[in-house]
Formats: sequence, structure tokens, C-alpha cells
Amino acid sequence: MYKYHCLNPISNVGLEYFPGKYENSESLEDSDVVLVRSANMHEMQLPKNVVAVARAGAGVNNIPLEDYAKEGVVVFNTPGANANGVKEMVIAGMLLASRDIVGGIEWLEKQEATDDIAKLAEKKKKQFAGCEISGKKLGIIGLGAIGVKVANAAVHLGMDVYGYDPFISVDAAWNLSRSIHHINDLNVIYKECDYITIHVPLLDSTKKMIGADEIAQMKDGVVLLNFARDLLVDEEALAEALKAGKVKKYVTDFANPLVASTPNTLVTPHLGASTEESEDNCAVMAVKELMDFVENGNIKHSVNYPDCSAGTCVDVGRVTINHKNIPNMISQFTKALGDAGVNISNMTNKSKGDFAYTMIDVSTPISSEVTKALKNIQGVYRVRVIK
Repeated sequence: MYKYHCLNPISNVGLEYFPGKYENSESLEDSDVVLVRSANMHEMQLPKNVVAVARAGAGVNNIPLEDYAKEGVVVFNTPGANANGVKEMVIAGMLLASRDIVGGIEWLEKQEATDDIAKLAEKKKKQFAGCEISGKKLGIIGLGAIGVKVANAAVHLGMDVYGYDPFISVDAAWNLSRSIHHINDLNVIYKECDYITIHVPLLDSTKKMIGADEIAQMKDGVVLLNFARDLLVDEEALAEALKAGKVKKYVTDFANPLVASTPNTLVTPHLGASTEESEDNCAVMAVKELMDFVENGNIKHSVNYPDCSAGTCVDVGRVTINHKNIPNMISQFTKALGDAGVNISNMTNKSKGDFAYTMIDVSTPISSEVTKALKNIQGVYRVRVIK
């Protein structure tokens, strides 16, 4: 019996994918795996029996990735599962920024519902007039699962789309419309585009990537959209640009005192992936990732360990080892197994930065003494035996 614990409410559509041998535990202490959405785990000490954490969403800034990696805890996320929900918010954001729909609605709500309301609306409508997005240039920074969907949708809406992503994946490239200009110089987007939307992860290298210098390059009246992470934008510099009219509108999904009090901002309360469909999709993906890891040792969509798969084990057993990415580890593993007379039938090893993961299928049963010998190798974080 495997036990899972949910730190946040997780969609039942996903949890129902767990078969009968999985049990929902109210306690973190006796759980094998953890599902989380927004709960802050940075101050959370995981019990030794927890082997994996799955974030039902893409962002993992609420999880101490390196600390957990050193404990041999694999952290998963669910890239692309909420992409359509965010894409629709970005498209809605462009439309709201282009035509003062919100202002028109708010004005009408304040009027008395008299017989003259229709005539009054006709007189006032020019006050809320705007422009169409068809024919305008859209710059997309980051062509991951969300960026690609935004790009393709914008093409169908008649926009001229420029995309920047030096690390675009093969899958993303295949899914990208041929009509999109894939550029290598980010400054082209800043200088040429009427609308700019950001879809990159928050890293040290991307924090405040759009600041005063980048804004200065932009066209007067540009619309900036941020449905990724608030810290990607230097919002103090942006506030000055909004007050000066350099930036026409800032559409963001992240509320804070600065943007909430700055004119010409449209702030939504983190609604990007807040749809039933996105929450269901994220939960399903997270559960499937955990099951494949617990039962087979396979890793897919991890953010602190390399993806690594050996399919389903058809031998006597499988040993998985979380360890440092340093020389001479594999030879030590094979020696420990060889000294115990354990025959290796298949082995795969992958690394990601400072961390590595090794899967070894064996045709000889693994004793507790062998497991202990592997755990005692310097640089090993965790050893699991899957039978």
C-alpha cells in the first residue's frame, strides 16, 4: 500500500487515477509522496519516507528544489497541463487592453436605467473606443507550452507574431505555426512589437529581465502582458513608464500594492490556470508522474533531477539511486553489486547539473546488506529497491 498526502486541495479527477493500492493520508509523516499546488514548502522538513513531490502546476518557486534533491526527493511539475487556460487569459488580456471594455462596463453600471440609457451610451461610446489586435505585432518571449499556444492563437486572430526562445524544444518547434517569425535577437521584440507577452520561468538570469533599459527601447503605447511571474518585470521602472504614457497598458496576473495603485494597469487575481479544466489536467498529470516513479522508478518532468526512464521492470527487481553527479559513481555501484553476486541485466544513468539518477535492473534478488552497501557510498542520497 502506498500513501499520498495533499498539501492543497487537489482535483478529484486526478486523485481518482490512483488505484486501490494507493491511500490518501491525512498525515505527512506516514506518506510516500506529496501533492502540492501553492503551499509554501521552504520551511517544511519532509519525513525520510517521502520519495517524491508533485506540483500540480508549472511554477515551483514554493518548493526548495536543491534541498529536496540532496535528500533524494524527486520534485515533479506539470508543464503544459494548464497551458490552454493561461493562453485564453493572455488573449483576453490583449483584448481588454486594446479596447476599454472594463471602463465601458463600469461606466454603464453607474448610470440610471432610464429610457434614455441607449442614447446616452451611443454618445459616450467614443470615450471607450480602442483598436483591433488584428494586423498588430505581437512579441512572445518564451516558446514553451504556453507561448506556443499563444503564438498559434494570435496568428489565427490576424496578428503578426514574433517569437524568441533560444532554448526551444523540438516538440514546441514542431507545434509552432510556420507563420511565426522565430527571431534570435530579443531587442527586435522590444523595438518592433505593439504587444509583448512574457512566458519564461523565474530564474536568477530572468529576474527583472524587463527593466528601464528594455522599456526605453519599446514603441510608445506598447502593451505589456505578464502571466508568468511578477518578478520578471522591474515594476518600479514600469510604473514610471505607465505614468509617462510610454507603456499604454500593463496586464498582469499578479497583484501587489505597486501595480494595484498604478494607472493603466489591468490586474487579475492569479486567474491564469484557475479553470476546472486546468486544475483537472494538472492533477491527472501529477498523479501519473508519481505512480510511474513509485512503481517503476521512472522520472518524467522533474525539475531537480534528470528525466530518466527504463520502462517497466521485467526482471527480478530494479534499484534506483539518487546521487551526486561526480566521477566514479557507476563503477562503485557495479562493484557493490558484483561483490554481492548480483547480476545486472540493464542499467541507465542520467545527470542534471549537480544531481544524477541511476536505474539498475537485476536478475538476482537484492538483499538489505546490498542496499546498505549502496547507501554507504559517498555521494549517494537515496536508494530504492522496486520489486
